[in-house]
Amino acid sequence: MPEQPQTPSYEAAREELVEVVRRLEAGGTTLEESLALWERGEHLARVCQDWLDGARQRLDAVVAADREGSED
Repeated sequence: MPEQPQTPSYEAAREELVEVVRRLEAGGTTLEESLALWERGEHLARVCQDWLDGARQRLDAVVAADREGSED
C-alpha cells in the first residue's frame, strides 16, 4: 500500500508558499517549472486554508459551548 504524504503544518505550508511565490516573482524559470511551482502554490494555499477553516470551526465550537454554558 502506497504511503500517504503527510499534511504539513500551517507554518510549514505558509513558509513554503512564500518561497514558491518568491521564485515565481523572480522569474528565470521555464514554463514547465513555473507551472509546477504554480500547482505547488495552489496546493499549499489549500492546505493553509484548510488549517484556517479547521481553526475557525474549533473556535466557533468553543464559543457556542461557552454560550450554552452561560445560558444555564
